[in-house]
Amino acid sequence: MHYSIFKSYVSQVCELYDINQSELFTKSKRRDIVDARQMLYYLCSERPMRVRYIKQYMQESGYSVGHSTIIHGIKLVKERVFNDDDMETIINTIQSCAII
Repeated sequence: MHYSIFKSYVSQVCELYDINQSELFTKSKRRDIVDARQMLYYLCSERPMRVRYIKQYMQESGYSVGHSTIIHGIKLVKERVFNDDDMETIINTIQSCAII
């Protein structure tokens, strides 16, 4: 069940950030791709999905990521949500469109 939610979030985040899924799962440090990945981590954690599952699904998609990197990304998005009301609106929109 979590995997279908993960895939739904992947497609929503890629659409929002105007990137394709192959870009999301590459070892790029481009700001838009990093922001998209961090948004994906945050959305999954809010589901709630354990970090180990997020890590596993990322690895199955071809992107190896560490536990601490996921936690750091979640923390950064939480800070952005706290400081930017538009970010909260975007997240609520994505969550309402995701498979339940």
